[in-house]
Amino acid sequence: MPTNFTVVPVKDSTREAEDGNEDDDVDDNNVLNDEEVDSAGDGVPKENSPFINNTENDKGNSYDGTNMALFEEEMDSNPMVSSLLNKLANYTNLSQGAQEHEEADDDEGSKKKAVKSPQMGTFMGVYLPCLQNILGVILFLRLTWIVGTAGILESLIIVGLCCSCTMLTAISMSAIATNGVVPAGGSYYMISRSLGPEFGGAVGLCFYLGTTFAGSMYILGTIEILLTYIVPKAAIFVTERKEDEMNAMLNNMRVYGSCCLAMMAVVVFVGVKYVNKLALVFLACVILSILAIYAGVIKTIFEPPDFPVCMLGNRTLQNNDFDKCLKTEVIDNVTVTTKLWKLFCSGPDFNATCNEFFVNNNLTEIQGIPGLTSGVISENMWSEYGPLGMLVEHKTLSSFGGSDPAKDIHLPYVVNDIMTFFTLLVGIYFPSVTGIMAGSNRSGDLRDAQKSIPIGTIMAIATTSIIYISCVVLFGACIEGVLLRDKFGDSVKGNLVIGTLSWPSPWVIVIGSFFSCCGAGLQSLTGAPRLLQAIARDGIVPFLQVFGHGKANGEPTWALLLTAGICEIGILIASLDSVAPILSMFFLMCYLFVNLACAVQTLLRTPNWRPRFKYYHWALSFLGMSLCLALMFISSWYYAIVAMVIAGCIYKYIEYRGAEKEWGDGIRGLSLNAARYALIRLEEAPPHTKNWRPQLLVLLNIDSDQAVKHPRLLSFCTQLKAGKGLTIVGNVLEGTYLTKDAEAKKAEQNIKSAMSAERTKGFCHVVVSSNLRDGVSHLIQSAGLGGMKHNTVLMAWPGTWKQSNDPQSWRNFIETVRETTSAHQALLVAKNVDSFPTNQDRLSEGTIDVWWVVHDGGMLMLLPFLLRQHKVWRKCKMRIFTVAQMDDNSIQMKKDLQMFLYHLRLNAEVEVVEMHDNDISAFTYEKTLVMEQRSQMLKQMHLSRTEREREIQSITDESRSSIRRKNPGADQSTNVSRQSSPMEDTQEDEAQLIHDRNTASHATINDKADTGLDRVHMTWTKDKLFTERNRNRECNANVAVRDLFNMKPEWESLNQSNVRRMHTAVKLNEVVVNKSQGAHLVLLNMPGPPRNRGGDENYMEFLEVLLEGLNRVLLVRGGGQEVITIYS
Repeated sequence: MPTNFTVVPVKDSTREAEDGNEDDDVDDNNVLNDEEVDSAGDGVPKENSPFINNTENDKGNSYDGTNMALFEEEMDSNPMVSSLLNKLANYTNLSQGAQEHEEADDDEGSKKKAVKSPQMGTFMGVYLPCLQNILGVILFLRLTWIVGTAGILESLIIVGLCCSCTMLTAISMSAIATNGVVPAGGSYYMISRSLGPEFGGAVGLCFYLGTTFAGSMYILGTIEILLTYIVPKAAIFVTERKEDEMNAMLNNMRVYGSCCLAMMAVVVFVGVKYVNKLALVFLACVILSILAIYAGVIKTIFEPPDFPVCMLGNRTLQNNDFDKCLKTEVIDNVTVTTKLWKLFCSGPDFNATCNEFFVNNNLTEIQGIPGLTSGVISENMWSEYGPLGMLVEHKTLSSFGGSDPAKDIHLPYVVNDIMTFFTLLVGIYFPSVTGIMAGSNRSGDLRDAQKSIPIGTIMAIATTSIIYISCVVLFGACIEGVLLRDKFGDSVKGNLVIGTLSWPSPWVIVIGSFFSCCGAGLQSLTGAPRLLQAIARDGIVPFLQVFGHGKANGEPTWALLLTAGICEIGILIASLDSVAPILSMFFLMCYLFVNLACAVQTLLRTPNWRPRFKYYHWALSFLGMSLCLALMFISSWYYAIVAMVIAGCIYKYIEYRGAEKEWGDGIRGLSLNAARYALIRLEEAPPHTKNWRPQLLVLLNIDSDQAVKHPRLLSFCTQLKAGKGLTIVGNVLEGTYLTKDAEAKKAEQNIKSAMSAERTKGFCHVVVSSNLRDGVSHLIQSAGLGGMKHNTVLMAWPGTWKQSNDPQSWRNFIETVRETTSAHQALLVAKNVDSFPTNQDRLSEGTIDVWWVVHDGGMLMLLPFLLRQHKVWRKCKMRIFTVAQMDDNSIQMKKDLQMFLYHLRLNAEVEVVEMHDNDISAFTYEKTLVMEQRSQMLKQMHLSRTEREREIQSITDESRSSIRRKNPGADQSTNVSRQSSPMEDTQEDEAQLIHDRNTASHATINDKADTGLDRVHMTWTKDKLFTERNRNRECNANVAVRDLFNMKPEWESLNQSNVRRMHTAVKLNEVVVNKSQGAHLVLLNMPGPPRNRGGDENYMEFLEVLLEGLNRVLLVRGGGQEVITIYS
């Protein structure tokens, strides 16, 4: 039941009271309001503190002086130590609790008083609240029954297990609570800040449910005391038949419980201050009741109270409808039958038909409270478990004959109302030891929380443990066993069993326990909504945010309504014995994670883990955690599973949809340690082929606004990875880090948003480098860590490389290909990536075509298999094409490939495509010619100014005369160019001169054959280049023999290696387009770049020709190792 925590400067407390108390809470209140206001700059809320970077209030303060002039430029962000200490001295931890609520109610519309510093000590602030929360309904209503049913020995085991569990939890809680300032957030704050928002939210909600069901239990206890012991005639549902009494009682509990819940909810809604003012009254009732019990025990030594129990044979009778434990009595010398006779016989007459057992056995009276010195302790030492309806019998008394006890259930015998066994009693008893968090919930009100919480909590648990253990022994030593097992006191005229032992009157216990249960119920209805409000305001569970709002003074109205609704579920269950195990589960889960938090922090040795409470050890925390888990399954294994499933679902929901929080929790430290260990192990040896999967480095482009250019690349990555393995999304910004810092952060944020939208699980890495080439190289070399490095690079095809004036676009691409090859990494290049399917698409039946030209380690086989695991590609079939040459046996190749796929456990259609060695077509020559001439032009256009000037000096005269003599049109075009573009005239002229010199052979041929001048232009411009390409493409199918011979002189001057490569690209493209134009995706071996960098631009042209006419293409280049195997 967390309370609010705010850090308030003392000197501004009046203003704070005026402006900041909109969200006040009471005693067991809510969450850090300042977390919603202050932010660390990255969207993650931070706690308010006077430490570094918290300079909002200090911007007006200037530094004057010369002693520390060396540091004066840093004074805005790094304050002087004297200033820091002054702030710490002027700050205090305050709980926006009951005091402020009372002021809000009493002084509405007026100025609030300054909030005083917390002054509560250990006794009032921790010890007494813990006593009040721990001692309660189970002690008064069920402990005697547990002792009688389980026996003294097993009862001591139950008490010992439960008290040991809470003591170990208190030790762990004390360590956490003294590790720095703990705001009044109780167990939720401690768990969430120690184990992270996922665990904190899951366990916080479980603790909330436990607190809510505790309210149900206390209300049911209140109604049970009211209807059973105070006003039995107030029952609405009354039955004549004994076997229907239980159902009638449950219905009465439901009606009165619902009314009581409504009244308590109204009280909490209207005035919480009254609940807190009455807390001491309720606590006084509990203490007086316990003192009355001890006084009664002492009195039994000298004068045991007179509470006779009527026994028929060895069976215990309900003493509600008769006064005398006699079959007959003499009145005025006349023997008459008693009321008891009428209960067992068909009439009051002596000749009436009577129950056989009643006839055969005598009636005896035994003292229900024989006293401490009676020796009854030996009889109560052992357990008396039994099924539902079992008669409560005295072990030492004899009985004769009788019918089946099951048939006598309608007779006035005391019977078991539920089946009893050891584990059930553990679940029913455990709520009586909960409430140990009451001190930590009030940490904001304590003068010295780090001292008071451990001492007060541990002393309270020790005190209550002594009370419980002594009560178990004293009850067993003073009370007769049959009366102990009489849950509702029917054998002693409906008196509360524990009340029969008390002094001076049973009513002391009855009234005391009634008010105790009322107070505990009100406290639960006060604390649970504030705990829910705390979780809601933390923002870790999105659908709970509505419950973070309330009245103007911070009262959690909506949370109170939800709490009352859940509490009503417990009321409708109506049985105290059924509700108790439910809340036991939720409390045990909370305590389990408190122990886990302490153990994790201790084992990790986090630098910030410096608790002032030194009497803890990780072994004690693990023992407490194990004990909590064992008690969960001992109490009720099915309730334990349900509680764990609820917590697990909440955990996964927060992990999937919750807000990102960074609280420096232990789970993050545990993850870091586990990651470090795993990375060290991974680096010991490279992964085996069976474990190989593509660990991707995605090279993503962004535009000038730092927005992602190709988000479908991330979609494809998601479909290929399905959340498995490593994904690093990288980007390079040109510039220096000092000037591009803000842009880099914005780009990183945009990429992360795109990754989230495309459900890409991985890491983002934005690098700022002086040039793009170096940045990409750095990413390829250094992305990842240790053994967790990428082995595959995924990038988009540079579709605009031809239109770009900057050759760096395609040069960077080729260098990336070379570097991935050098690094032995695979490369995936997606062409037309914007047409790839999104994660929401579902491709209909189609094919993924694999063109297996060369073996590169099996990447082409593995990728379609991985893609088809995703629902986008699941319906697609896999087809594998391979290429056969003239010397290959196509039929045998197909059989071998099918057998290979069979051993690989892959289902795919196989087809062998034959590519015969035919003559190189004229279209291929034309393509090659255009490519080389364009390459020459681009080279010369981008020579450096120094090279151009040096070249021009040596060839100016010869080149000018050659141009004017052989191609006067070029001179005219140059003149036009000069007139139209004065800024570029020098550049165009220089490029023309250099180009003509380098293509002297072409000029000579043109000089000899004037007819070719109009067909092949030696003066290339960009427009002429595209015109020539389009003209050649249109007429490639109908090249005449005359054209062939006319062009042949040009072809002879071509680089024959380029011609062969172009021939391969053209022929392979024809085959692929013919077979796979309708495929959803085509995977194709990517040829390697030329070893000589002089042919880089030709390489891009080869790839462009190879991919022409295909929509979705994935070029695949292996990393030089086998990635798929036939072996298991």
